[in-house]
Amino acid sequence: MTYYTPTGGLPGQRELLTDRAIVKEAYTVIPKGVLRDIVTSNLPGFTGTRSWIIARPIAGFATTFSQLIVEIAPGGGSSRPEPEAGVEGVIFVTAGELTLTLAGTRHVLSAGGYAFLAPGESWSLRNDGSEPVGFQWVRKAYEKAEGIDVPSSFVTSDQEVAPRPMPDTGDAWATTRFVDPDDLAHDMHVNIVTFQPGGSIPFAETHVMEHGLFVLEGKAVYRLNDDWVEVEAGDFMWLRAFCPQACYAGGPGPFRYLLYKDVNRQIRLT
Repeated sequence: MTYYTPTGGLPGQRELLTDRAIVKEAYTVIPKGVLRDIVTSNLPGFTGTRSWIIARPIAGFATTFSQLIVEIAPGGGSSRPEPEAGVEGVIFVTAGELTLTLAGTRHVLSAGGYAFLAPGESWSLRNDGSEPVGFQWVRKAYEKAEGIDVPSSFVTSDQEVAPRPMPDTGDAWATTRFVDPDDLAHDMHVNIVTFQPGGSIPFAETHVMEHGLFVLEGKAVYRLNDDWVEVEAGDFMWLRAFCPQACYAGGPGPFRYLLYKDVNRQIRLT
């Protein structure tokens, strides 16, 4: 398994500026070609760190989450990465080795490492290695539900969780689920979706969940609202609620993406 990690840099002055970036009312596509040095942000409380902020709540679009690509240089990190007590998070490592100290216990996450960080949890990050570490960081304000306990933090990896084939797809479409979808304590899922070459979503999904989809590996043609868009490893798709979506996976290898969605809560009307 491979996981795309941006390296920044800038294109040469002789290159054409045409790219595949798209911003529409129902969806946004941020291609890997725009993940350059000039659009990175430093993060308060971090050292030796830069980030690409690829999603944030926007009125009239997607409002439930933020998503960052973070790069930490050797020796860098943060003793208090999450500044908001009511925010939960998921970290997915794509390159290098990340030292995560969670409630006093030290974990070393290599590529494919996954951590769920409960709201109010005590945790810190550091790069104790000799190479930069890259990871995806999804953040969401946790929505408490009456009679349901807040979920606990945990650490696992892509390698430790077996993908579950979708019914009637002949193993062409599978999802790596890091939490039980029936566990109502979790109000967001961050999974990995895998399509074998030629696999597809055979209908236009149209649903209330917002999505962030970061392509980890491979390529596909994705249907977003009324457009067909080519995407590849390193591209990010950001979908508001009810944006129709489907895809056909290309080859020659698997098409895989990290998928965020908000789940398991009643719609608030007051």
